[in-house]
Amino acid sequence: MAKNIAEQIVEMLENANVKRIYAVTGDSLNHLNIAVKKSSIEWIHVRHEEVGAYAAAAEAELDGFAVCAGSCGPGHVHLINGVYEAHRSHVPMLVIASSIPSDEMGMDYFQETNTIKLFDDCSHYNQMITRPEQVQRTVQTAIQHAISKKGVAVIGLPGDVSELNAEEATTSNKIFKTNPIIRPSDEELNKLAGLINESEKVTIYCGIGAENANAEVVELSKYLKAPVGYSFRGKMAIQPNNPNEVGLTGLLGLPSAYHAMHEADLLILLGTDFPYQKFMPVKNKIVQIDESPERLGRRAKLELGLAGDVKETIKALLPLLKEKTDIHFLNQQLEFYEKVKETQLTYVKDSGKENAIQPEFVAHTLDKLAKRDAIFTVDTGMCCVWGARYITGTGERKMLGSFNHGSMANAMPMAIGASLAHPERQVIAMCGDGGLSMLLGDMATIFQYKLPVKLIVFNNRALGMVKLEMEVGGMPDNETDMINPDFGMIAQAMGYPGKNVHKPEEVEAAIKDCLEYKGPYLLNIFTNPNALALPPKIEFEQVVGMTKSMAQLMLGGKMEEALDTVKTNYKHIKGLL
Repeated sequence: MAKNIAEQIVEMLENANVKRIYAVTGDSLNHLNIAVKKSSIEWIHVRHEEVGAYAAAAEAELDGFAVCAGSCGPGHVHLINGVYEAHRSHVPMLVIASSIPSDEMGMDYFQETNTIKLFDDCSHYNQMITRPEQVQRTVQTAIQHAISKKGVAVIGLPGDVSELNAEEATTSNKIFKTNPIIRPSDEELNKLAGLINESEKVTIYCGIGAENANAEVVELSKYLKAPVGYSFRGKMAIQPNNPNEVGLTGLLGLPSAYHAMHEADLLILLGTDFPYQKFMPVKNKIVQIDESPERLGRRAKLELGLAGDVKETIKALLPLLKEKTDIHFLNQQLEFYEKVKETQLTYVKDSGKENAIQPEFVAHTLDKLAKRDAIFTVDTGMCCVWGARYITGTGERKMLGSFNHGSMANAMPMAIGASLAHPERQVIAMCGDGGLSMLLGDMATIFQYKLPVKLIVFNNRALGMVKLEMEVGGMPDNETDMINPDFGMIAQAMGYPGKNVHKPEEVEAAIKDCLEYKGPYLLNIFTNPNALALPPKIEFEQVVGMTKSMAQLMLGGKMEEALDTVKTNYKHIKGLL
């Protein structure tokens, strides 16, 4: 019996080493579903397509490629947030968007969406299959785009087309994973070496593009006596085994990295597309090296912009450099970093009180007890702050989050994808109560597939980051409070242990029990709702804004909340100013 188009697509996905498809089945996807059932690929039945897209994005970031799918209309729209996440994070992902019958297109048919228009802004490749002879070429081209351009490729697949008999194409159906060596020209390298050699104080700043160049970055920093800062996405790769690291900068960062970047004569940006322009220096010289030349110069005024792989560029650059001997600048930055880390530990030592446990203390304890190769996922918001500042890179750990797209609710879905892709590793989701509430239903997916995911809920009963944004803007926080269900009981209703933690003295034992449990486990920790994380650069306007908001809270009758916020954060603010 001849295979149909759905079976042909699945066969190609098997040959591309796809292990699973994240989807909610239904109508136009049913033929693909049955084809998957006959194959070695596993169909992961999520409760919401957005969760499927996030899970696939996590798997793609860890393993290089993943697939999710959505059926016509609402299924496409539900996918879109996670698809944006994958595309903006530059991870290779294929989206199969099954669609309405091809003869009904353009007729305002039930559940009709235009996949070309819908996914156009979040994909490198986006085409509709309408004929059997297109299938192999389209699927091969889509996967090739996703892998080569590091982003999303979308295939529109009408339900009636998926059941047509397959036809063999004359073009290649293999996937080519190329690994070219890309570095600047000799002339460009000599120009860069000249800039470095003539600069007394050099700082290196790394992003996720330097992920595979830890040893080379460390060697370069030792040779130049240069402090090394990094972005949040770069942290897990650049922090380990790096004696000259000074932390990260940005909204979640530390004043030490900010200081080192601004005090340098020359700042070298390696593999980073760090988006916050206000944190970039404007008076010193800046060099940027990135494998994608279109990113050069869009975040800072550059003295020199070069295209190249970070690892290969450093290897070619080192022989052209003169080793620096003056260690005063480096030592100065490292001493300041030690003071910053001491300030950070203030909240670890002061662990909080009942129903107001310091989240910094929780994150520090989690960092201490988690395995060296744990995979962390963090919800956007305050959990990102605690993850950025207190989870230590070991060289084996990974941290996943919605760092570019900045969406809520990503931690639990990403943990699903990470755990399915790497069942042998400890997977820990640092969830906000707001984030977990948003996609609560897929806690059932964790139970259905018996995934040993650990959900650590930082339950501050508020949209914490939004509250901070309003207060530093001089506004009293409004409609940021959350009246939550009992997350511990919800976990138990879903089929696995859930425990509520109200007191600081309970935290360490509770986290240990959670991490040692062989299956899924939820820990609902009641953290201090007034714990605020301020950025490394405090503007005068922000201080004024915070003062105004505190006054407005008091005038509005929230005297106790205002005083608690000031008391909770006074030492933190003092340490950052």
